[in-house]
Amino acid sequence: MRESASGRVFSVFVHTVLIIIALTCILPFLHLITLSISEGQAVDLGQVLFWPVGLDFTAYKYFFQNTPALRAFGNSVIITLGGTALSMLTTVLTAYPLSRRYLYARKPLTTAALFTMLFSGGMIPTYLVMNNLHLTNTYWSLWFVGLISTYNMLIMKSFFENIPSEVTESAQIDGCGETHLLLRIILPLSLPMLATLTLFYGVGYWNMFMNVILYINRTELQNLTVIVQSMLQIQSMDNMMAMDIMQQQELISEKLKAVGVMVMVVPMLVVYPFLQKYFVQGIMLGSIKG
Repeated sequence: MRESASGRVFSVFVHTVLIIIALTCILPFLHLITLSISEGQAVDLGQVLFWPVGLDFTAYKYFFQNTPALRAFGNSVIITLGGTALSMLTTVLTAYPLSRRYLYARKPLTTAALFTMLFSGGMIPTYLVMNNLHLTNTYWSLWFVGLISTYNMLIMKSFFENIPSEVTESAQIDGCGETHLLLRIILPLSLPMLATLTLFYGVGYWNMFMNVILYINRTELQNLTVIVQSMLQIQSMDNMMAMDIMQQQELISEKLKAVGVMVMVVPMLVVYPFLQKYFVQGIMLGSIKG
């Protein structure tokens, strides 16, 4: 069928809008890349836009050798992997019982979970609890505070409810218990949703900032997000005073900021393609029911 003139105009308009939206996402990231690898003098003069002027990796060398970036990167990895594993485990153990129709007081328990999306204990009471449990300045304080996301739990619960009852009933007739039903049937059928929520939790833990500021006072336990934030205040860093004028010109703040942002963003960009094929499918299937 031939497309009408109005249809072609609408198609061009939609594609133009989508291209503009894509450019607003790509161009700032491209600008950061070029800033981080361009010569310091060109960055200082504002000559760098979307194409590098010269090649200079001095800022990367400085970032990894003269700042606690490597240690902070390791902390971020530990926080992300440990927190994501614990959050997924507890979310599964919460969502699965709530998805079973024969669970006693299922609706009141779900309502209680929804209540936490509207009201929380507050920052000060939560800190006092962590402090009284002697969990401050440990990774456990970061993991326990945001252990279960109610939103993610509801997505998982909805996904479990959408699995055909005939599948679970036939397994139960064959003598499959709840534990084996969950591990051998429910979870293998839920891989798209599990991958999606793993990505959600992983990004949240990787970018964690406020909780680290609140509960972690020891510099050696701080994550990469806090270190990059400190890079934004590079002019006030004590070790910059010990550098000569030429080095300070090469390691200007804008370039070091770009390096810090790149180091933070790239790991998530590397992980995302492996989960992308599950992402849309997991979200859509988990949102069929409310």
